[in-house]
Amino acid sequence: MNDHPMTNQTLDQIRRHRSIRRFKDRPVDSDTLSGLVSAAQCAATSHHVQAYTIIHVTDPENRQTIANLAGPQPWVARAPVFLVFCADLTRLVKAAQSHGIPPETGWAEQLIVATVDTALLAQNLMIAAESVGLGGVFIGGIRNDPETVAQLLCIPDQAFPVFGMCLGYPDETPEIKPRFPVDMVLKKDTFFGPNGEPDPEEDRSDMAEFDSLLNAYYRRRSEKLKDRDWSKSLGEFTGQIIRPGMKAFLRKRGFFLK
Repeated sequence: MNDHPMTNQTLDQIRRHRSIRRFKDRPVDSDTLSGLVSAAQCAATSHHVQAYTIIHVTDPENRQTIANLAGPQPWVARAPVFLVFCADLTRLVKAAQSHGIPPETGWAEQLIVATVDTALLAQNLMIAAESVGLGGVFIGGIRNDPETVAQLLCIPDQAFPVFGMCLGYPDETPEIKPRFPVDMVLKKDTFFGPNGEPDPEEDRSDMAEFDSLLNAYYRRRSEKLKDRDWSKSLGEFTGQIIRPGMKAFLRKRGFFLK
């Protein structure tokens, strides 16, 4: 549904993205990792804050602990590289203090800025990694127990772990999961399009079409997934309380106070 005649090497690379959880027994050398991070840092950053820190986790015990609390997700322990991306305002606080300026902290906008900066950096890193033959998967499951992750990795106040990332040379080629058609996410002038009002019939039709497409994808993956589609899966997800401790954790870290 997302086929498009526009193509070049970069667009083709982005469209080939898929989550990789099985990796070859081949290390990623430090120069490669450093080069990928350097490229990732060219992502846009609000006010040049660069509100992020990446922790390359190599300790096997910490990797296994994080793998267990994240799901378990065993690829966290097995991947050649595991990174934890932190939204980080510590340098901002130090910059203010170094000039005798009392730092303003705890504002919701700062939480947004740091999280967006971190996400942009990480997406750049994933694309850069895939461009040199690596693959990977994001690990949001580290937020199942962010306090333990923060303690294991000595993450200070004014910083928090947003997600992890496994990287390595792929040992699988899973089918690319379908995305919404462009018309579902690209609107003109207003949220609901040119008329400025929702069209329930169009919404139902679009969702039914995408449900059918995704159901076919799941059926190809496994007979056990024959009844799975987008609206059912995400409807069930939306009906759950997910990680209810995050607000308290963020407040403890000095975020989301005002």
